[in-house]
Amino acid sequence: MTQTSQSLTAIEVMKERHSVRQYEPGVKIPEADLQEILSLAASAPSSWNLQHWRFLVIQDEANKQKLLPIAYNQQQVVDASAVVMVLGDLQANLAAPEVYASATPEIRDMMVKQIEGAYANNPQLARDEAIRNASYAAMQLMLAAKAKGYDSVPMGGYNPAALIQEFNIPERYVPTLMLPIGKAAKPARPTERLPLAQLVINERF
Repeated sequence: MTQTSQSLTAIEVMKERHSVRQYEPGVKIPEADLQEILSLAASAPSSWNLQHWRFLVIQDEANKQKLLPIAYNQQQVVDASAVVMVLGDLQANLAAPEVYASATPEIRDMMVKQIEGAYANNPQLARDEAIRNASYAAMQLMLAAKAKGYDSVPMGGYNPAALIQEFNIPERYVPTLMLPIGKAAKPARPTERLPLAQLVINERF
């Protein structure tokens, strides 16, 4: 496959990805497909390569039923094949020694020191980095799912406190996005996009 055809495929995936809210119930994503989607999502970029995301994957029907009231009874969390909770790691800095394990001692020590200095006594930075970098992986997850023939919908409408309690999420992880994935029962509703002239500011305001 040429570089041009690869680019066209990526463009098509981006154009065809839409937020689908109605799914065919009972459809199971083959494990190989799911693992490939998650692997592609995990290849997203991240600050200092700390890979701040964690994926809580919910496929069990009983657990999806527990999600229903947490998601304010939005039926897609039950009908979708899987629901991926994209979590951001507030303590991603702890991964630095592992991330730089193969670097030279000088580079490893420099990077670990830099990261620890940035995170020290700065919970706002930790939260900002967790949410920002988990968002990169979330977008890549949606595109990977579409490339494999599945649809998805990013959801911010859920009760984070109830989610944390029900699924025993440790304090170091902040829920950033609920993402049902599955086979569309109905196509996504058409949406309008603002013109680029309204979105793009050249050079400065």
